[in-house]
Amino acid sequence: MKKLIQYLFSSGNVLMNQASYNSLNSLKYEKSGLSLREAVEITNEIKTAFEHDKLYKNNAVGLGDLSKHISRDRYKVSQVLNEYMSKNFYALLNQYRITEAKDLLLSQPFLSVKAIMYEVGFNSKTSFYGAFKKETGLSPNDFRSFALHAS
Repeated sequence: MKKLIQYLFSSGNVLMNQASYNSLNSLKYEKSGLSLREAVEITNEIKTAFEHDKLYKNNAVGLGDLSKHISRDRYKVSQVLNEYMSKNFYALLNQYRITEAKDLLLSQPFLSVKAIMYEVGFNSKTSFYGAFKKETGLSPNDFRSFALHAS
């Protein structure tokens, strides 16, 4: 299914809009049995796991770990992320990590960027810098310099 979707998006002969993609995505989860009520519960549990429990700080965390942490079926957690939160697991993970990294860069200027990278759960400087730049448009050092000089 994933390869079909990629083909449809990349093919010059077939143009696919967001509605078509959502329709295909819905087919993927057609038999999951996830109710709206359960989706809302899982969404809230995911937010709690990230915001309160700070699961994202674990540098080896994966979708399976999140599912176990909130005691939910991995498939349904994945469905909620994709359909209701409009993100995959790693996009959500990086969002929380970068948000915390931005806070630490500003609130603790004595910490090195590398220390912050490890503190928020990244193992790789390349991954951290790539995710940070994607989220903010700046490198961590440029973000810190710009923010500290702007205030």
